[in-house]
Amino acid sequence: MSETVKYALIMLAAGVGVPVLAALNAQLGGRIASPAAAGAMMFLIACVAATLVAAAVGEGQAFAQLGAQPKHLFLAGLLIAFYLLSISWVAPRFGVGNAVMFVLLGQIVAISVIDHFGLFGARLRPMDLTRSAGIVLMSLGVILAQRPAP
Repeated sequence: MSETVKYALIMLAAGVGVPVLAALNAQLGGRIASPAAAGAMMFLIACVAATLVAAAVGEGQAFAQLGAQPKHLFLAGLLIAFYLLSISWVAPRFGVGNAVMFVLLGQIVAISVIDHFGLFGARLRPMDLTRSAGIVLMSLGVILAQRPAP
């Protein structure tokens, strides 16, 4: 299996996990009347799992290097907390599909800007007409997929 296919399959599985995560955590938050507590539990489980994986693959020593890293890199933790808390609160009110589709739309816009300018160390991929058309079509697809049936 080529590296490209392997990476694509991993990310496809991760993408499948996003709406499942949203639905499960929204339901947990509703059952206990606290999206924040449900989010905290999910983060606790995720922290334990990530720590165990780091130890299992021999990367446990990397934790010692965290303090020397630029502090702005840790904003990713705040962004995932914002995502989790917002999806857990919004999904039961707006619908899991609507919530995740707007997340997807935001991702499409963000990846376009990040790639075009090579932000955060990303590989530079300037916007051209073909890429712009693809992004417009993807965005329209996201919007059309969530329209109510006639």
